[in-house]
Amino acid sequence: MSVAGFIAIAFMLTMYVLLDGYDLGVAAIAPLIARSDRERAATMAGIGPFWNGNEVWLIAAGAALFALFPVAYASSFSGFYLPFIVVLWLLMFRGIALELRGHLPSEVWHQFWDAAFCLSSALLIFVFGIALGNLLRGVPLDAAGYFQGTFAFLLNPYALLVGVFALATLCVHGAAFVAMRIEGKLAARALRIVARGSWLVLILYLAVTALTVSMNAPLRAPWLFAMPLLSLIALAAMWRSARAGRAGAAFVMSSCFIATLLAACAGTIFPYLLPAFPARSSGISIFAAAPSEAALACALTATLIGIAGVAVYAPIVWRRMAGKVRVE
Repeated sequence: MSVAGFIAIAFMLTMYVLLDGYDLGVAAIAPLIARSDRERAATMAGIGPFWNGNEVWLIAAGAALFALFPVAYASSFSGFYLPFIVVLWLLMFRGIALELRGHLPSEVWHQFWDAAFCLSSALLIFVFGIALGNLLRGVPLDAAGYFQGTFAFLLNPYALLVGVFALATLCVHGAAFVAMRIEGKLAARALRIVARGSWLVLILYLAVTALTVSMNAPLRAPWLFAMPLLSLIALAAMWRSARAGRAGAAFVMSSCFIATLLAACAGTIFPYLLPAFPARSSGISIFAAAPSEAALACALTATLIGIAGVAVYAPIVWRRMAGKVRVE
């Protein structure tokens, strides 16, 4: 059941990155593709029906971590307390920007909230990337599992590189969504960003993968060696789709690229929820962090029911809100 709980949390986090990742990416890339107030409004309208629901996956993953692996929840929230507070403020500021932008017909008002929306979303991606980088690298823990590092320790070169890679990847993901969701010249510009940005993503991917493998060698799971190949195939297919003007296919391939990345991340740290640095074996594993068998079974049942509920609800919303947004 501990392994099933690990897979459930990894699945929810993957869904969050895939879904909220595109609206974060839309906001972060908007200054490069939206050249007028109407176009910026169209990018917001494109994600308007979805962004709030997409964040449910993050909340659900946090709740599942608390219920399934309370020890890991306590250690991670104590160690990453300041970054979590930063994330909460950025999430709030992003929501405020989305809701308040259209309240006044003022160009200055619109530009202020557009800048706030872009900056808060880009910083969110970057902070999430830094958190993932530290998870892959490991964090200093004492014998009781308490975080012993500092905020400066979290800003190590590897984690910063992963943050830049996450920002580039989700910006391209967001541009693919814009191309699929919005009509006209805005969509054409977004497809060009996807095609050109794919090369930057490729360079950063190769650098991050090489460093990750060097820090975690030898890999325990043989199937992990297939992940880089699948990621490169998805990235190449995304580039070809963008060059051919197939926005839907480019978005699907971008989603596949991200999914293979996160699957590789989960396989790299397994069975640890919070690997230790420098000795990974002293980290918090899914077996040490789990509660009693009865509590774990109850929490896992509730988690799976929740996942099933969201899996039914989300496609209904997507279908009702399907269609292209027109800049006019």
